[in-house]
Amino acid sequence: MRTVTVVGASLAGLYAARELRAQGFDGRLVVVGDEPHRPYDRPPLSKDFLTGRVDEDRLALTDAEDDTALGAEWLLGTGARALDPRERAVVLADGRTLSTDGVVIATGASARRLPGAAPTGVHTLRTLDDARALRAGLTRGARRVVVIGGGFVGAETAASCVALGHRVTVVEAAPLPLLPALGPALAAVCAALHRRGGAELITGTGVAALRGRPAVTGVELSDGRVLDADVVVVGIGAVPNTAWLAGSTLALRDGVLCDDGCVTALPQVVAVGDVARVGGVRSEHWTSATEQPRTAVANLLAGRTTRTARSLPYFWSDQYGSRIQFAGRRRDGDTVRITEGGLVDGAPGPDGLLALCERDGRTTAVLSVDRPRPFTRTRRALDRQEKESESEKGNGSGDAARDGLRHPAGR
Repeated sequence: MRTVTVVGASLAGLYAARELRAQGFDGRLVVVGDEPHRPYDRPPLSKDFLTGRVDEDRLALTDAEDDTALGAEWLLGTGARALDPRERAVVLADGRTLSTDGVVIATGASARRLPGAAPTGVHTLRTLDDARALRAGLTRGARRVVVIGGGFVGAETAASCVALGHRVTVVEAAPLPLLPALGPALAAVCAALHRRGGAELITGTGVAALRGRPAVTGVELSDGRVLDADVVVVGIGAVPNTAWLAGSTLALRDGVLCDDGCVTALPQVVAVGDVARVGGVRSEHWTSATEQPRTAVANLLAGRTTRTARSLPYFWSDQYGSRIQFAGRRRDGDTVRITEGGLVDGAPGPDGLLALCERDGRTTAVLSVDRPRPFTRTRRALDRQEKESESEKGNGSGDAARDGLRHPAGR
């Protein structure tokens, strides 16, 4: 393999490029990115960057020393238009064609938008340019901010806007924010964080229309209410960037379909990060973007699946001065037990909170609010439990009591 092209100058793309060099690839390495920026850290965009505590230079994920070590060709400011498997080439949006022996797809995802044209003052928050525009819009005095969507980006943005002194309303169509990920009991804790933090939270209703032209003046809800707004932030999820792969024969269904090793159906093509549906799951989390490339690159260089990328789901979020961490595989019907800290008016008390999700006497997931050490211990135990479970499936053993997470009540 003489040339490998990484399509996507993202966190996952950068980690893939680093892994290629770390695993011995010494050929031509090309990194393609549709943004003009070198890879940067996205989590601070909705937090410290938005509030002005972090400037752009601290978002950069590479420096001159990294660039020298990678020895990569950076083609930035122009995305990929097509993947031509017959010619073994990536076609760029500006018409150039890159012949390549291997491809790492790391094109990420784009913010989902509301249908129709949006007035000025309506923002998404996915890229550095998005964050720049929103930050500028929040410096024009006290604003009435409506955040549409109570997921991680919406919640973090709302918390940052409150910290900046703006009046904030969060609108969530579901009965509770983060309900699919956390379940009702733990989602209620996150809902209470909004109220304690100073934001109004409206749940169980969607958005019917945006009012105002040319600038937004309000948000009309599906229940008929109208919220005054100077700034609107749309945080309703993301769409994987797969349009450029149409016609490539790759299987596309809410992402690029891969096996458990990030390997696609096309020879010498792997996918990582937000765009990859690995083993049936597409995970938009920082840990997936940094862990998948090691497996994907190993399989790309081997020419077949030799490793798998299955890992314990983990995410964190910073909201209203609190660090929320979650790990595991919660399912509907799991019971929730608070083992450390407690609730005050539905929100975590001054000592934070550690809550376990349990099923059949075994811990399946853990949520922490400002309890990092016990969370880390439980996360590690969950990870051991999962690895032992996978091993037992392979050797036929059914004894899972060694994991240290089985409780007496479940025996």
